[in-house]
Formats: sequence, structure tokens, C-alpha cells
Amino acid sequence: MNVRIVIALLVVAAVTAAGCGTSTDGVSKAKPGQTEVVVAFYPLGWLAQQLGGDDVHVTNLTPAGSEPHELELTPQNIRQLQEADVVLYMGHGFQPAVTAALEASDATKIDVLAAPGLHLEAPVATGARQGDRLDVDPHVWLDPVRFARIADYVAGELRMDPAAVDRQLAALDASFRGGLADCVRTDIFTSHAAFGYLADRYGLTQVALTGLSPEAEPKPRDLERIAKQARSAGATTIFFETLVSSKLAEQVAREAGAKAAVLDPLEGIARERLDDGVTYLTVQRENLAALARALGCAAA
Repeated sequence: MNVRIVIALLVVAAVTAAGCGTSTDGVSKAKPGQTEVVVAFYPLGWLAQQLGGDDVHVTNLTPAGSEPHELELTPQNIRQLQEADVVLYMGHGFQPAVTAALEASDATKIDVLAAPGLHLEAPVATGARQGDRLDVDPHVWLDPVRFARIADYVAGELRMDPAAVDRQLAALDASFRGGLADCVRTDIFTSHAAFGYLADRYGLTQVALTGLSPEAEPKPRDLERIAKQARSAGATTIFFETLVSSKLAEQVAREAGAKAAVLDPLEGIARERLDDGVTYLTVQRENLAALARALGCAAA
């Protein structure tokens, strides 16, 4: 069914539920004076909270621990978009349902991929069988420098001060530069082509099993090719992510004589980890430590 038809039906369902007064799901929990900010997925929520502090209430459309690609909206999500003051989202096909639903929202809509200076790259060609509809690689939040440009753009649109978050991201960038400055290897083998911007920033090369969508299915010959490439490069680690199966990475790791380990694309954080205080910065530092170990960096 066409995405816009589905969204129209959900809008009707959301309005009907609201009119009958049968549910309070999706009603803004913002306190008086707070700006209700709805975000498409976790990194944008972290950014909004850092920029707005106590002046904002942030609602994430993607449930904690869920993979955000191809998010399917519920009637509750539609109501959240309708009641939002501000919506932060990603265009270019990252979450088509969100983009379509925004046509019925009066909120201030900010496509973070419109930020200047991002220098967006084309999708990585991997040979995997996949349904990617993205015309750019959207994983800009993994590069602290690009993410800071997004912070500045959003802050400018909302008349907020980005200084504090800019300092945090500058410190993170410095940590990556220092931690990955002196390494034995520079190829990072990943299950999902999410780390291209980060790799480019710090002089690394991403070799991905699948494309921009983590649900993609690589062909057997591509897995064999990557396993051979990993052996030739002396790779010790094949990385997988937290929100999808590790099966492919483990298969390639066995064939390459390497181990499988987590490199988190930060598309979402499990509820248990959020409750433990884990944030964007926590996971990025974990990623840095994992990369330094895998690449034989002096800082490991």
C-alpha cells in the first residue's frame, strides 16, 4: 500500500481516537512553557535534549532498542507529530513514513540533512540484495564534526545556543583523532555500511558486508570475497551492530580467522542501557575503544 495512503488512514484513526477521548496515548507530556520536540530516532533526541535542556520535552518516534530504518508509524506517533512544536527528522528516504506524515503537521520541521557543510556521500555499493531507497548515506551522526554542524544548524533554526554541545563534540573528535592516530591497520570490516563518514574523518577504510540498510542480504560470493580481503588485511575483528543479528559477521569472522565484536551505529539504545545512563557520548567512546583494539592502535 502506498505510504501516503497508510499515513492518511493513520491520521483518521488518530483523530477519531482523540475525539472519542478513549486514549491518552501520544498526548504531549511537555510541562507549561516547554517546547515539545519530536525526533525521528535516538541521536536526534540526544541532540535536542543537549540543546534545549529543561526548556524542551523530547519524544522519540523510534522505540528504545528498535532499528529506525523503515519505521512504521502508529496512530500514537501520528498524534505526537500533530501535537509537536518542532520535529527533527532525516529526509533522503531514511524514514519515508515520517517524511510523509509531516505533510499533515503544523510543527516547525527541520530536516537535519539540510545542514550546511555535511558533504553527503552516495550510498556504498556492496553487492548485497537490499531495498535501499536512500540516495545518500545518512549516518552523519557518527562523525562528531558533521554532527556538530547539524547541532549548529538546528540551534540556528530554533534560536538556541549550541556552545555546550559543540564543546562535547569537539572533545569527542579530539579523542577519536588521538585514539586512532597510530594504528597497525586501517581497514574496518563491518556488517552494515554505517561508518563511512567516521572512517573518512579519521583516515580509515570501511569494508561493509551490507549496504545502508542493516536488513540487506549479501550474496555468498560477496561474503567469501570480504572474508578473503579480511584475511589479506590481517584483520582481527569483524564488527556487528547491536540492533540486528550478528550471524553474518560471525560467519565472515570464522572464515577469516578473526573474532566478531560490536561497533554500534547508534541508531538506537536499548531501554536497559538508557536506564543505566548510557548516552550518545558513552556509545561513541565504546566505539573508539573497540576500533583502537581491532586496529592495533597505540592508544588501545
